[in-house]
Amino acid sequence: MTMQESIRAIEEEFDKHGYVTDHAVAISLHLVKILQKPLLIEGPAGVGKTELAKVLAQSLGTKMIRLQCYEGLDAAHAMYEWNYAKQMLHIQMSNGAGADPATIKEEIFSEDFLLTRPLLQALKEEKAPVLLIDEIDRADEEFEAFLLEMLAEFQISIPELGTVRAKERPYIILTSNRTRELSDALRRRCLYQWMDFPDLEKETAMIKKRLPDISAKLADQIAAFMQNLRTLPLSKVPGGAESLDWAESLLYLHINQLDKDIVTETLGCFIKGKEDWQTVEAALKEEELLHP
Repeated sequence: MTMQESIRAIEEEFDKHGYVTDHAVAISLHLVKILQKPLLIEGPAGVGKTELAKVLAQSLGTKMIRLQCYEGLDAAHAMYEWNYAKQMLHIQMSNGAGADPATIKEEIFSEDFLLTRPLLQALKEEKAPVLLIDEIDRADEEFEAFLLEMLAEFQISIPELGTVRAKERPYIILTSNRTRELSDALRRRCLYQWMDFPDLEKETAMIKKRLPDISAKLADQIAAFMQNLRTLPLSKVPGGAESLDWAESLLYLHINQLDKDIVTETLGCFIKGKEDWQTVEAALKEEELLHP
């Protein structure tokens, strides 16, 4: 299979799973498979970064392992930790049986007492999984240092056991909403892809692909409305995910055409804050969104 055929196959496979992807994204995923390098995807919330990893796993017929990042995340919760309660119980039982202390120490720091977390789990899978490190920008800078060995060498060093290397290199996808700047060291170890809000053509295609029962007119109206909406000074700009939520809600409500009343009554499907709500209501009164 040629490179172009492989890239086209990725696009077709994603389309089959209801995900409309760009040619540039398909090229990045092709390079992830060929070069076996992690891919860092940055972009606004709701543009499909996390969903891309899920669909990649589906298209490859493999497991997706997700590490959701947050402030204060440490190696113990992301990589591994020792089962302290089980270790203590084993020590008490072994001491009671008169076991040798050196033997006890060796036993309690074996894999039988190891609790695998997402990063270590990804290395131990027999078939290469998709490892999603979601919203890496939410984790502390110190956590990035823990990741560097994993991203560069596909291995983790455990002081008591030694180095654990991947049985099959996982496909690693990192996502970031750019709430903070990531380190150069992390960026150097990854391929990079920027994902922005969808344009009118892509957003329309997304809605029709995900909701095949929706009328073409309503799908076009929703996509056009969302394009206009993103020109407003909103604190939380709705992405493609909100477009799909709104379209699905309108479909269940048996709405076939947008008007000012319908939009006002369903604002909660895509607006998530008081100030943004008021901004959109004011724009609707001025008829700036439905009739630009």
